[in-house]
Amino acid sequence: MAVEIKIVQTRKELKKFIRFANELYKENKYYTPILELDDLNTFNPKKNPSLNHCKYILYIAYKDDVIVGRICGIINEIANKHWNVKKVRFGWFDFIDDYEVSSALLSAVAKWGKEQGMEVMNGPVGFTDFDHQGLLLEGFEYIAPMASLYNFPYYSKHYDKFGLSKEADWIEYQVSVPDQIPEKMERVAKIILNKNNLRIDKIKNSRELMKKYGYSYFDVIDAAYQPLYNFQPLTEEQKIYYSKMYIPLLNFDFITIVVNEKNEIVGVGIGMPDISAALKKSQGRLFPFGWYHLIKALKSKHIEVFNLLLIAVRPDYQNKGINSLFFYDQIPYFQKYGIKYAETTAILENNTKNRANWEYFDYKMHKLRRAYIKNI
Repeated sequence: MAVEIKIVQTRKELKKFIRFANELYKENKYYTPILELDDLNTFNPKKNPSLNHCKYILYIAYKDDVIVGRICGIINEIANKHWNVKKVRFGWFDFIDDYEVSSALLSAVAKWGKEQGMEVMNGPVGFTDFDHQGLLLEGFEYIAPMASLYNFPYYSKHYDKFGLSKEADWIEYQVSVPDQIPEKMERVAKIILNKNNLRIDKIKNSRELMKKYGYSYFDVIDAAYQPLYNFQPLTEEQKIYYSKMYIPLLNFDFITIVVNEKNEIVGVGIGMPDISAALKKSQGRLFPFGWYHLIKALKSKHIEVFNLLLIAVRPDYQNKGINSLFFYDQIPYFQKYGIKYAETTAILENNTKNRANWEYFDYKMHKLRRAYIKNI
């Protein structure tokens, strides 16, 4: 039977769209289920402010009345204007190993994008950098953290056959935690603090963070990420949305705020315990007991694996060694919680500043992922 492509139009169909990935990977021990509630909120215009400036469309592929694939088409108007491009993005792209299915889904997005005046298609990416992005090409034998995409090895063959080609690559590191702060790092960190009149402000909770700095930490992230691939300047609504989504989940021991003599934030480092095991137990759902596993993982006093989510330094303070301050601050907490190793999020292969962060540590590159592009 031929592939049938349907547009998602109802909440019931949206739930089928969201649940397909967890069904497709339910026997895969490296895949971490996506929280259904998160994706429901992502595609809810009343919840997600990205939808104020992004057009999107969701497709489900059926074969013999069985769901065999899904894809989301996105036009981010702010990002397109920022980069002066006419891109239609695709994300949430999952499919069985059947080229008839994958090509039908990609063709549907290409057709929709072309009808909207777009000239190229690009993915897998999301609405913003805070969504999952980058097709996994190496590292299939490692657990996928919450913040990363996972996919079967056969996906890349489908991309190549459709005529998609590389636009950007990311790498990820697995970093071993040292027994103590490296002597050189400690010496350099103290020099940087004194030379630049900086201090590390350890915030205790989200209430204190808001009282002292409001959302200004997102201004630093926004400014630092501006040169990076597919960057979209965040709106004020998006800063509030992402803050409310992520900050309450965090253990503030693992947030490093660097401020100058004017009490302005010039650097931010954020990480969290790896919660992939808890997400597996929850099977992607908070209720009835999924919330218990997640809270237990987030509040644990013993952590084996840690996810390094982001490091951002204000542009006028870059190239001054500020990045080393995050590790100088965090290593004692890694030791306190018994962390054995940390996983970085995706780092652009040409982001030499970020890649230089790991020179003090024993590390290995264990994952490679890619964003693709094609003229339409």
